[in-house]
Amino acid sequence: MRRDLVGYGFDPPRLAWPGGALLAVSLVVNYEEGAEMAVEAGDAENERIGEVISVVPPGRRDLGQEQIFGYGLRAGLPRFLDAFDRHGVKASFFLCGRAVERTPALAAEVTRRGHEAANHGWVWRPHADYATEAEEEAALLRSSAAIEAATGERPVGFFCRGSASAWTRSLLAKHGYRYDSNAFDDDLPYWDSGMLVLPYALDCNDMKFFHPNGFVLPDQFVAYAEAAMDQLIEEGARGVPKLLNIGLHLRICGRPARFRAVEGILRALKLRGDAVWVARRRDIAEHLHRTLPKPETATP
Repeated sequence: MRRDLVGYGFDPPRLAWPGGALLAVSLVVNYEEGAEMAVEAGDAENERIGEVISVVPPGRRDLGQEQIFGYGLRAGLPRFLDAFDRHGVKASFFLCGRAVERTPALAAEVTRRGHEAANHGWVWRPHADYATEAEEEAALLRSSAAIEAATGERPVGFFCRGSASAWTRSLLAKHGYRYDSNAFDDDLPYWDSGMLVLPYALDCNDMKFFHPNGFVLPDQFVAYAEAAMDQLIEEGARGVPKLLNIGLHLRICGRPARFRAVEGILRALKLRGDAVWVARRRDIAEHLHRTLPKPETATP
């Protein structure tokens, strides 16, 4: 994969979002619980990042970390689904295959309520650390099969933790995916090697609650998200509508105090009315497949 530091340069596309919206907003909920690295699940080590850094020695089962993750599905998921219903919005859920295989009824409820089931890898790990293309392909297909079996929906979008591999996009194209989100390099969607790329972002993301230089109070996340909305709405009004990603996690913003940020962001989106199009990533992708021309070269 060739590194592109230019992108659209000074000639960005003038995207036309439905209804004349000045900004497309993608709400993403990460469904990773049960797919984190865990000795309990047969992995060699446990996930280290949680509410606190794990202090359990390598190779031993970490019940505390398991419970921190478990909270996301047990308490966080119902809280998220209820709020989305009340506010009338649809989100994209990045589903890890192993998490779905362990909780199929919960995953099925996600799509029953109209949210998207996207592929987040078999386990919560970077795809860059797969040693071979065949190994990565097997994990991609295993995750997709688990998601489809539980939800009845074949995933058309993909995002893994951290970094994709040099083979990821070609594998996604081979297996009929409509978009890849392993990109952090733009506010605008683009085509790469025939694959539609919907960039994701880690700044407007509740992972910042776990970072020492991030959010502490829920209002800080709301204010940050509103600043992003308003900046991009202004840029859209000047003729270049863009995409804003708001990333959420069941075990992070699923906690009561931090969930106040989710409620605040949903209210803020509603206040901006027709200026924003809040949509599932698969719907954004289908719109762009119709309206964003593929370049003659591999990269715009």
